[in-house]
Amino acid sequence: MSHKDDAPVLNHSVPVRHPGRIVSAVIIIGVVAAILVNVFTNKEFHWDVVGKYILDVKVVQGVGWTLLLTVASMAIAIILAILLAVMRQSDNPVLRWSAWFWVWFFRGTPVYTQLIFWGLIAVLYPKISAGIPYGPQWFSVDTSTVITATVAAILGLGLNESAYLAEIFRAGLKSVDKGQMEAAQALGMSNGKIMWRIVLPQAMRIIVPPTGNETIGMLKTTSLVLAVPFTLDLTFVTNALANRLYLPVPLLIVAAIWYLVITSILMVGQHFLEKYYGRGVDGGAPQVINPEALKAQMLAEGAPRMSGQ
Repeated sequence: MSHKDDAPVLNHSVPVRHPGRIVSAVIIIGVVAAILVNVFTNKEFHWDVVGKYILDVKVVQGVGWTLLLTVASMAIAIILAILLAVMRQSDNPVLRWSAWFWVWFFRGTPVYTQLIFWGLIAVLYPKISAGIPYGPQWFSVDTSTVITATVAAILGLGLNESAYLAEIFRAGLKSVDKGQMEAAQALGMSNGKIMWRIVLPQAMRIIVPPTGNETIGMLKTTSLVLAVPFTLDLTFVTNALANRLYLPVPLLIVAAIWYLVITSILMVGQHFLEKYYGRGVDGGAPQVINPEALKAQMLAEGAPRMSGQ
């Protein structure tokens, strides 16, 4: 028998017990169970009405219009935000202060107020025309035929959101080390190529998380388009059904369920985007190492120690 088998055990590790975790888990599970039982047994929630209207044609159409408003508004906001963020970092004071004024104005006024103005744009400017000032006009069209309720809602939401995204994009661009841009300039790359190939891919790690939050916020902000007025979104449709049935609670639950489903899908997409742009930095993907190079490095580092023995 070897001496190792006769060696005494000096340290016997005992797992740390956490009774507080068990107690808190039991309390939380009990509270959640009580709430669920109360909610699903309370007849005032009218779950039969919820099941009837959750897939109603008008409700599903309202979901589609809500998604359309969200996607279109965010597309406009992202394009403008990139432009504004670049302008804010420009050496040209005119561009820099113009971008600052845009952010100041659209971020400083309520989105509901902006939507009302876009809804009244045809009253303020009945016609859209182009031509020589105080001279002949080349063409003229009625504003109401160009800026419909849908267009007004998208513009109102998109322009307002661009001010918030511009600051997010500016923070992301400033997070990239200037030395990388200087190195790219030394290689002869153009400013546009540096922005799209060097700066933006690295800035996306900072930009994606708050932009995902803003997208989810935009999804819920579409409920304010009644100010335009736009009457096809999910919130308006469910409210109209509730007023017709005199049952506001079940239709509010229908809207809440749809918003939760869409938000969950957006959160999953945001997770994978964050994982993609954070690979190699946030631990999303391990850095690929050449085994031969690693072996040579270990031998090189171990050689001095071996020679000194």
